[in-house]
Amino acid sequence: MEQRVSISISEGIADVRLVRADKMNALDAAMFDALVAATARLATEKGLRAVVLSGEGRAFCAGLDMGRFAAMNDNGGNGIAGGEKRDLSVRTHGLANFPQAAVWGWRQLPVPVIAAIQGVAFGGGFQLALGADMRLLAPDARMSIMEIKWGLVPDMAGTPILASLVRDDILRELTYTGRIFSAQEAMTYGLATRICDDPRAAALELALEIAGKSPDAIRAAKRLLNNLSVDPGPALLAESVEQQKLLGSPNQLEAVRANIEKRAPRFADVG
Repeated sequence: MEQRVSISISEGIADVRLVRADKMNALDAAMFDALVAATARLATEKGLRAVVLSGEGRAFCAGLDMGRFAAMNDNGGNGIAGGEKRDLSVRTHGLANFPQAAVWGWRQLPVPVIAAIQGVAFGGGFQLALGADMRLLAPDARMSIMEIKWGLVPDMAGTPILASLVRDDILRELTYTGRIFSAQEAMTYGLATRICDDPRAAALELALEIAGKSPDAIRAAKRLLNNLSVDPGPALLAESVEQQKLLGSPNQLEAVRANIEKRAPRFADVG
């Protein structure tokens, strides 16, 4: 796990960092494994009060590793951790499958999670940020629901979380286009809690403030606030079913090839 995600705990605060800076903390199989292992460890950590989630280097998380898309282009693999043999509809982690657990696990932790975001949070990296209770963004941070670029849909628990944050028409526009948007736009859309010059320092300061409150009340508050969201079970399963239909389909592979070859896609008509 340490090669992808580091965890240090002090004064009840877990400082969790994605440590693949040379690849902009992109999500490869090892990163998926490390994220799921991190939440599993923290879920049983005694004395935990708050979590700060951040990425080393110039990005929070650039999304799915390009090597996964290259593999998809070369041999039709689905690009997710575990390869083409993984059945996305199987619930392996409560309501979630394995890729979803990399995001949903943070939402399920009993304590508040604060994401500190610099650089980019694209695709799966954006969904990872959504797993946090709060998102503090650098002024030049950029985000995107980028799955459409690759002929896919968000399938890492993004949709049930987004439904509680973003106005329906805005969510549809961002999902249909994959448009990159700024930190200022994220504030307007309800996707950023605060814009900070140093989001990680601000997140650690906020975590320290939360850690000073009654841990019983904080955990009770998170349980109550989680229950305000839409029923996640059907939404999480629907993500997996729709994604599994798309993965490896002719138009999805054409989207991948067009991006890799830097040309306009030539999609077949459907419907």
